[in-house]
Amino acid sequence: MIPAFSSSINCRGRLLDLSGAVVMGILNVTPDSFFSGSRVGDANTLLHQAEKMLSDGAAVLDIGGASSRPGAEEVPEMEEIRRVLPAIELILQYFPDTIISVDTWRASVAKAALDAGAGIINDISAGRWDAEMYPVLAKSGCPYILMHAQGTPATMQADPQYNDVVQEVLDFFVREVGQLRALGVRDIILDPGFGFGKTVAHNYALLKNLEVFSTTTGLPVLAGLSRKSMICKVLGVKPEHALNGTTALHIVALQQGVRILRVHDVKEALEVVRLNEQLV
Repeated sequence: MIPAFSSSINCRGRLLDLSGAVVMGILNVTPDSFFSGSRVGDANTLLHQAEKMLSDGAAVLDIGGASSRPGAEEVPEMEEIRRVLPAIELILQYFPDTIISVDTWRASVAKAALDAGAGIINDISAGRWDAEMYPVLAKSGCPYILMHAQGTPATMQADPQYNDVVQEVLDFFVREVGQLRALGVRDIILDPGFGFGKTVAHNYALLKNLEVFSTTTGLPVLAGLSRKSMICKVLGVKPEHALNGTTALHIVALQQGVRILRVHDVKEALEVVRLNEQLV
């Protein structure tokens, strides 16, 4: 049975209701995101895309200042902060009720982003690349997106290996949630990390079994499937032509009880959410 997440998550004063599925829009303030349509290079473009995503129904905007695509080079800490903070401040200036998530593995960037008004930290490393991340989260009281990844962006797709990918990701979540709870972190969202140290077969095994993560832990699950290689490799298309495949996988994820779809295309994802609601 798919659990019902009835309570709202407090994102530093802004409430995110996860009793049903919601959509998170991706805004990359980077020059090298794998999907060019998510990149924003100036203030006007950023505001235009933010306004469009919000008007299309995004419940959260996820800002990233350093690409995490396979093979991506590490961005210096101060450069990541230089990219992220103005974006947060600008969006909140024009759209003050927006819930902003920041995609970072650095504790210093997380702290600066929270101080600037961000409400959620989205960490692809699950605190493993910066020992100060969990203490920063515990002190801030903000919700945390805990993602599984094998390896780093530079190495993760070299030769990912698992005996049982679903069980190993579940064990990882149980262990890390225990550590976070011990530190007092309350609001945790799980992300199995599609494409982060997984083959196509690993990704589809996780997709078919997403429900196990929420039913075992009692926590909401986020799915980041949008235009990823698990779609492109199967269909033989580039990310620019992977919207239809993304939509197909979104309905599977929602049927598995996912509560947040992290997407490049908000309008289309929200249509899937609304149609899925008719099946519940």
